[in-house]
Amino acid sequence: MTSPDPVAASKTALRDHLVTQRRRLGPADLRAAAEGLRTQVLALDAVRQAATVAAYVSVGHEPGTGLLLDALRERGVRVLLPVVLRGLDLDWAAYGGAASLAPARRGLLEPTGTRLGRDGIAAADVVLVPATAVDTSGHRLGQGGGCYDRALARVPRGTPVVALLHEDEVVEQVPHAPHDLPVSAAVTPSRTVVIDAAAGPARR
Repeated sequence: MTSPDPVAASKTALRDHLVTQRRRLGPADLRAAAEGLRTQVLALDAVRQAATVAAYVSVGHEPGTGLLLDALRERGVRVLLPVVLRGLDLDWAAYGGAASLAPARRGLLEPTGTRLGRDGIAAADVVLVPATAVDTSGHRLGQGGGCYDRALARVPRGTPVVALLHEDEVVEQVPHAPHDLPVSAAVTPSRTVVIDAAAGPARR
């Protein structure tokens, strides 16, 4: 009989707690969060200098990215969005506006443009990733599927990886395994937390 993984169990417990908190947010809360997130992300030096940004389409009670995606596109930034493959890996395609998105599995909206392959993320100057929590060492708690663990392994060393969160989701400690890749910053609707992840696992 396989012994329970204590790290996985701790991740699940923390994720469940934070998802429950998110579900208490009403439409006005979510709209304000999306507006604040747009302001904070657009103010990042790395984003202001970026020609290509990898991002994602938020769903449910995640911090809203719709306003941010359109603002980046209006600035002339090439925005790459994920397409979930079988096996929970990610392909990528360019964002062509809200009308270019189509419903997909798991309640997601995905881009309908030309697929760039799993290595498409490597072209991004900045990578914006979903998270349920991030700790002060840059350890990220995702949704548990492992999609972004696989994708982030293809991000070149030195590329900023920024997690987008609601308020109070930057926590003291996230359970993590040795192979988990850290993020370099966390952004909430009101602040940006820059993290020194140099001690964490290196990207190539």
